Amino acid sequence: MNLKKLAESRWPRVVVVLLAAGGLTALVWWRGPDWHQVGHTFDRVQWQYVFAAIGLNLLSVVLRAAAWRTVINQAMEPPHPSYRLVFSAFSVGLFANAVLPGRIGELARVAVLTRKLRIQGRGNGTWAVLVGTVFAHRLFDLVPTLGLIIYVLATAKIPHWAISSLVVVSIVGFGLLAFAFMSARHHGQSGLEGLGPIRRLVTMARFGLGVLHRPGPAALAAFFQCCGWLCQLFAVYVAMRAFGIHAPFPAAGLVLLLMNVATLFPLWPGNIGLLQAAIALPLRSYGVAAGVAIAYGFGLQAIEASVGVGVGMIFLAREGLSFAMLRRMPDASEAEVPAEEEELSQDGSETRARAGVPG
Repeated sequence: MNLKKLAESRWPRVVVVLLAAGGLTALVWWRGPDWHQVGHTFDRVQWQYVFAAIGLNLLSVVLRAAAWRTVINQAMEPPHPSYRLVFSAFSVGLFANAVLPGRIGELARVAVLTRKLRIQGRGNGTWAVLVGTVFAHRLFDLVPTLGLIIYVLATAKIPHWAISSLVVVSIVGFGLLAFAFMSARHHGQSGLEGLGPIRRLVTMARFGLGVLHRPGPAALAAFFQCCGWLCQLFAVYVAMRAFGIHAPFPAAGLVLLLMNVATLFPLWPGNIGLLQAAIALPLRSYGVAAGVAIAYGFGLQAIEASVGVGVGMIFLAREGLSFAMLRRMPDASEAEVPAEEEELSQDGSETRARAGVPG
């Protein structure tokens, strides 16, 4: 096998990720907390708080899906996809993010919604537009993130290493926001006539960012996203009570921020191990025992994943998709079939049907 084929193969990447995950697991097991204390903490969990945290996370998903639909409505001409379709695609994306490495879920929700819109006769160009809307939707996370950073800096006990991480995330976020704002185009401002296929896709992706040039809808999307983050913040705080942690409310804000930093670049499914460390380390500043903090980290991840996996599996089944299909997300050429090819395919199917020949 030559170097080019080795670089294109996924196995070297899988081996590297497995070695990194194994090394981190071994380090946590060897130098980690008292695992008897971790197990004992789970014995004392107060389940009424767990169910409350799950409910808050579900409400957060409902609100963030509403934010994405607001972005989509500004990127596409009517008729717009219904909230049910958007929520279904968003839930499948959460499921993919929870069980697969990388940000597969972002493409998964695009693929699911594109598939539905194609059935309604709106396939061509939809994939590129929806990719732009996903990017714009993620940018609206900056609004609650910056607000939470300011709140945490003013009230929480922040480790020095966490301050530098938050600063870097803020700078990168502002840079992406500025780039997206300059790139955004509304579908009513630019025509597609005379554009080649590549420029057409790029232009339609810029339509997906069009909400950034519409103050009213942009404010509405930011409002929904802020409400979704607020529900997550309360879920983190309520989950603390479930595990017997009585740290103040600013500690929940710090945990939520560092959770999102730890999952910004998913190296393996759920970043298990890394996420628990990001949750446990700041809680040590509040006198929480390492075993209790690690147990809380596993519990909090399970609470959040239960919503994405549970709701996602329901809508995955309703969409007639399988887990294997999620592992192979379509690109632009696969997500959209040109109208001519689609017509030929339908004509071919009809011809075979008349001839009684199975397709």
